[in-house]
Amino acid sequence: MICTMKNKYIIRSRISEAKFREILKYFCLDIEATKIAKICHISQKTTDKICKNIRILIAKECENISKMQGEIEIDESYFGAKRVRGKRGRGAGKKTPVFGMLKRNGCVYTQVVKGCSANELLPILRDCSDLKESIIYSDCWAAYDGLVDYGVKAHYRVKHSKNEFALGRNHINGIENFWGYAKHRLTKFRGIKKEFFLLHLKETEFRYNTKIQGQDLYKILLKMVRKNPLKVGWANIYY
Repeated sequence: MICTMKNKYIIRSRISEAKFREILKYFCLDIEATKIAKICHISQKTTDKICKNIRILIAKECENISKMQGEIEIDESYFGAKRVRGKRGRGAGKKTPVFGMLKRNGCVYTQVVKGCSANELLPILRDCSDLKESIIYSDCWAAYDGLVDYGVKAHYRVKHSKNEFALGRNHINGIENFWGYAKHRLTKFRGIKKEFFLLHLKETEFRYNTKIQGQDLYKILLKMVRKNPLKVGWANIYY
């Protein structure tokens, strides 16, 4: 008979609420699951499952966004191993393409895409922003041609090929700063399996948005998990 205990954060839990809050505290401090397992004296498999379920909940929450409007920076970036010698161009070396939108003085939104063509990127821009009330800033990537005809209020470009990075308000420094933050954070995992990349990306997005809004990540996640308790398949719990 499996021993379970009452826990408002995990369905059919085999750990106490206090132990879960301890795990969540270290998760919010951005400590890797392997280290959390050692600190909390919980098995690696159990810690991995709890962290994965938290990331799934975060990813779902990231999709509950209201449409952006105002000044919006858009850009695409590529994640993965270092570029392979002899491979050139955007996305060289089988990197994963990601499209990003950032509302100035506001939140960022990311989405993994198959490619960075207009057919891939523009529908996302349409679905996630109020085009008629938005001023778009981008680089000169061809996929962004004709945005005004697409319904955008105004569109300004930064010509990186001519060493142009900022002319007054005409820049995409905000979204580029996010890419830098995301890549720096994700490198500490020393390689992420492709099937888990989206979860880690959305966690990074959520952490970034929470931070710029001055919110307490621990309190937010605790409230989210209490509203939507985790379903964790249990292995050996303790060492």
